Amino acid sequence: MTEIPDIEHVEDEDIVQSPLPVRRRAARLAAVQALYQMDMSGEGDKPVIRQFRDHRFGHKGEAGMVEADEDFFSDIVEGVVHNQVEIDAAVSDHLSAKWSLKRLDSTLRAIMRAGSYEVIKRPDVPALVVIDEYVSIASDFFDDGKEPGFVNGALEKLAKHVRKAEFGLI
Repeated sequence: MTEIPDIEHVEDEDIVQSPLPVRRRAARLAAVQALYQMDMSGEGDKPVIRQFRDHRFGHKGEAGMVEADEDFFSDIVEGVVHNQVEIDAAVSDHLSAKWSLKRLDSTLRAIMRAGSYEVIKRPDVPALVVIDEYVSIASDFFDDGKEPGFVNGALEKLAKHVRKAEFGLI
């Protein structure tokens, strides 16, 4: 079973307003953790989001916590849940013939769903940023495996299909 890394920590005594990329990175990692938790437990998105907001994110006065963009986190988790049929079909369509979504490790499936949601439904975030972020998250979970390359290939294939203009394909 894959070990789930903790949300990144900093050394400061109090939460400092982190730059947006840092807050979004923490939100993406938390979204993957939340989707994994939902997949394993069968819990719905609302209670899991509430649990993360109440207990997993840093709050003023808590030492060593990186601030997460909680609204961005909620958008990813809710977006994956509310668009899961479309997202799962898109992921499945862009996997190699040897792979199915159900065959993927639960953590990898959560990474693919979150990344695919951003590629499909968040055109305000550049596709290359989305791909890079989820490849990095995959590396956090699978440090000596082929999964980061798998995530890169599948998300790039999807992004080139969905966002052709960003890749100069139209």
